[in-house]
Amino acid sequence: MSTESIRAIDVHGHYGRYIKSDQPQDIADFMTGDAQVVADRARRANIEWTIVSPLQALLPRFGGDPVGGNEHAARIVHEVDGLLQYVVIDPKTPATYEQADRMLKNPKCVGIKIHPEEHGYPIPDHGRKIFEFAAARKAIILTHSSEQNSLAADFVPFANDFPEVRLILAHIGCGWDGDLTHQVRAIQKCRHGNVFADTSSARSITPKLIEWAVKEIGVERVLFGTDTPLYHTSMHRVRIDHAELSDAEKTQILRDNAVRLFNLAERF
Repeated sequence: MSTESIRAIDVHGHYGRYIKSDQPQDIADFMTGDAQVVADRARRANIEWTIVSPLQALLPRFGGDPVGGNEHAARIVHEVDGLLQYVVIDPKTPATYEQADRMLKNPKCVGIKIHPEEHGYPIPDHGRKIFEFAAARKAIILTHSSEQNSLAADFVPFANDFPEVRLILAHIGCGWDGDLTHQVRAIQKCRHGNVFADTSSARSITPKLIEWAVKEIGVERVLFGTDTPLYHTSMHRVRIDHAELSDAEKTQILRDNAVRLFNLAERF
């Protein structure tokens, strides 16, 4: 059977204007896409749901508007078919905790997004408060990893101390030092089976990397993600459809793991 017929779940998306201070805006515009563009690209790649956070909440680096971005995302997921929301928490902006407490009660807000790099804090400094908040609400956290402020290994103590929290380490293969193994090695050090990784890194096109991750941590820990609109949605989809894995394993990555993790069958 071909897995191209599987209606995938993209656990790592964005929408909005991409801004980088070291990059001309006309080039950054290549990685810009509004909510409808993101949804249209997902539909063409046979993706049922894309879970998004607004780039407005993250960019420009150290200068995003997480409060305004969260409010916009809460509206847009009800206006554009195929989108679900992560509410962004910036621990240096206390109002985002209040937003998260409110928005997580909405069925279309399915988790918390954090980005220590764009918001400018080392995760060891703020991780305990974030995880305590998430644990009290049995929430899922998606985090950027693994650059200096967001080293995958630095999340391990929090994941072990708060088993109620399900944590997704984004970007299998991403590493500030060129090491492709950070996310996988961190998961291997976690005790409760509550940590996952997604395929959204540009590094996922590296031959054998996704297949190696499945072998090392088990297919049930790997989730499909694209980082849309920064990367082309269909590229990531084809990478999994044509991976050197069984159809059953591809189906778990593309859909089943996310349906189970986010309880989508009960929500919708």
